[in-house]
Amino acid sequence: MHVLFVAPEFPHNQRQFVRGLAEVGGRVTGIGERPPEALGELSRWLSDYIRVPSVCHIPSMVKAVKLAQSKSWVDRLEATVEAHVMAAAEVREATGIPGLTVQQAHLCRDKPSMKEFLRERGISCAASAAVSSEAEVREFVALHGYPIILKPRDGAGAAGTSRVDSDAGLHAAMRESGVLDGASVAVEEYIEGHEGFYDTLTVGGEVALEFVSHYYPNVLPAMRDRAVNPMIISTNRLDAEGYGEVKAMGRKVIAELGLGTTATHMEWFFGPKGLKFSEIGARPPGVGQWDLYAAGNEFDIFRQWGAAIVHGRLDQLPTRRFATGIINLRPDRDGRIVGYEGVDALQDRFGPFVIDAHLPPAGTPTQPVGAGYMANAWVRLRHPDYDRLRAMLDEVGRTLRVRAQ
Repeated sequence: MHVLFVAPEFPHNQRQFVRGLAEVGGRVTGIGERPPEALGELSRWLSDYIRVPSVCHIPSMVKAVKLAQSKSWVDRLEATVEAHVMAAAEVREATGIPGLTVQQAHLCRDKPSMKEFLRERGISCAASAAVSSEAEVREFVALHGYPIILKPRDGAGAAGTSRVDSDAGLHAAMRESGVLDGASVAVEEYIEGHEGFYDTLTVGGEVALEFVSHYYPNVLPAMRDRAVNPMIISTNRLDAEGYGEVKAMGRKVIAELGLGTTATHMEWFFGPKGLKFSEIGARPPGVGQWDLYAAGNEFDIFRQWGAAIVHGRLDQLPTRRFATGIINLRPDRDGRIVGYEGVDALQDRFGPFVIDAHLPPAGTPTQPVGAGYMANAWVRLRHPDYDRLRAMLDEVGRTLRVRAQ
């Protein structure tokens, strides 16, 4: 099978997808923005490479794909980065390559359209709308009340997201979102409850791999408060009570969207109003989450993705031996990192359970609180017991200090 892979060179973990395809016998042509001489180790897994000015520029991508098609048959065009998904779908349709369609990509990126589509098919979601004026926002508030969320229609994570609790903060939030200038944004009912996500690898529309993960705390407060060292923990107890509803909802979303062979990332809330679907991306999760799935399940998930694409089946299943997690450690202030406290003590105590860690050296500029779960310092652990793992990560957050000045 000949697979065109978008942006094999950046970000860094993209090369793992290329490796996975090549190791199961796929022939891989990369389409990227960097010069061929900058590919390094990638070259051993690529049969060809085509450089374009931008992998999101449709005419350039169509030209590159047609060049590849002029040389040999192309079976698939794959993109695993959220910002590339829509462009790749448009190029597929322009060049006759099967895979995620423009309509499917739109419904997996545009939050208001996504929720409207799924609500019409019986999937419980927060009330939401696309708005482009102050009047439309205030109409939504009059209908649904506070609190509300304002966010980009195609955003990821909490980027550009604001919670509004009263009229007092509404005008500032609208100005920040751009809606006062006519920008089209998503407005949603704020859902109380715990936030997590459900990730899958589907083969021909059927779930072949599935994982459930939890945020502590929820994403929005995690990306706003320096005092919080946020965690993501992936459970190894997929058969525990309560997860059946999450898995059933995720499978219904996949079926209603008609997704074929693809990775998916679905966010959900559970609280006083029950289980609520939040959003879906037709791509793998971010923040290195697949690394945690691989470490917790003692298998090569990138190879399994490659096997799903190339052969339509997996060649290894997860062991579910370990729960895994990451904790993001915030510097005590913005500036430059000057050192750490508590590293040796934690290494002595939890060393056997450490997957890896990132502790930038002294002198490294800090990144802002909202930069995400892998900004600044982080530690990743695994343990057979989910509750014990959560307690360990809590202790890392209380004990390991990142000092800056």
